[in-house]
Amino acid sequence: MILVTGANGHLGRAIIHALLEKGVRPETIAGLVREKANAQDLQATGIELRVGDYDWYPTLVRAFQGVEQLIFVSGTDLSIRLEQHESVITAVKEVGVKQLVYTSFFDEHHVQDSPFGFVSSSVTATDVLIKESGIPYTLLKDNLYLELLPMLLGKQVLQAGIYLPAGAGKAAFVTQADIADAVATVVTQAGHLNKEYTISNTENVSFAQIASLLSEQTGTSIPYTSPSRTDYVATMVKSGLSNQLVSLISGLAEAIGVGEFYSSSTDLERLLGRKPVSAKLFLQRAYQNTTSIL
Repeated sequence: MILVTGANGHLGRAIIHALLEKGVRPETIAGLVREKANAQDLQATGIELRVGDYDWYPTLVRAFQGVEQLIFVSGTDLSIRLEQHESVITAVKEVGVKQLVYTSFFDEHHVQDSPFGFVSSSVTATDVLIKESGIPYTLLKDNLYLELLPMLLGKQVLQAGIYLPAGAGKAAFVTQADIADAVATVVTQAGHLNKEYTISNTENVSFAQIASLLSEQTGTSIPYTSPSRTDYVATMVKSGLSNQLVSLISGLAEAIGVGEFYSSSTDLERLLGRKPVSAKLFLQRAYQNTTSIL
């Protein structure tokens, strides 16, 4: 039995569909959810839904029974995420899971005092807990999602341009679908135990390049402006965005600016057996049919 945690989330759902596409029988897949009512579409695929909560240890132990391979998708509550992850790992060890596959975080540069450390530190700390647990593992060090771009660029990007404190920094953004495909590969193939893989794209792109790609696609000039973080925060808070969201975006943009997500190598293409989806293709899909509305 293969169990995917966070089955109701975007990445969890993508992983389940990737497993099915690789021919894994649905009756051998389980998805961990908090409420079955919110995952009826997954149940319709023939997989089993198991109820469990990262905050309630007994539900994890019960849900993990009979599981040989567990795909562990990070929690989203930053304030207690490390404690939640420790509960998952302890339950996995108690039950005797044979392979723990963890969707970790890209940390090639091991940046001290990272501007994005308030988000990433709990994920990378989980790597240590997993290694210390003695559970056979596979760690996938995921770079930033391409799906983050619409949030980072903002709803008015095609009219107002890109405004982010990211400087000339570049990142090797990847799609969640490609990450899911890589996860499904390491679960369905032998030879991946106690390995770590860098899950980055084969290209690094800057926001100036993204602006250029969008300009080419839409036939209009989309500028890129990189303010100081202080000016960015003041402008965005004044525009009505929440302090929490502004802090998240500004910290991420600044981390990109200092090169934290620049990748010099990747295992993704080898795991996929093909080129990952490029930033250009993602933008074409995300902003298709935009020429006619400008």
